[in-house]
Amino acid sequence: MSMANLNGERKRILLVEDHEDDWELLAFKLREYKLAFAHCFEEGLRLARRRLFDLFILDNWLPDGSGVGLCRLIRKFDLRTPILFYSAAAYQRDIQEALRSGAQAYLVKPVNLDDLERAVARLTSKR
Repeated sequence: MSMANLNGERKRILLVEDHEDDWELLAFKLREYKLAFAHCFEEGLRLARRRLFDLFILDNWLPDGSGVGLCRLIRKFDLRTPILFYSAAAYQRDIQEALRSGAQAYLVKPVNLDDLERAVARLTSKR
């Protein structure tokens, strides 16, 4: 699987997550990709609108909003970029709501990092 986009650059991922420990973990595991980070809903939305990404990874519980709400707003201006939820919100209704809002996959924390890496590779392989 290619970790490069059509321009030959490393594929870009936006991670919207308020726990910086997860940033470090994902940056290590997904080092073949170029990661951008956002602490909160508003920052995530601003970055999603400004740049082109190959994948969005969203937490469902953000300090200033929900990942589902962010997913819905992203889908208003970007119908194509895959969205992966990476969240401790493990209720079936949370998962179903995220998928109905436009996400392609939902991983419940704690996540096996190999499963995360496979999901990211699968979701970015078409871009």
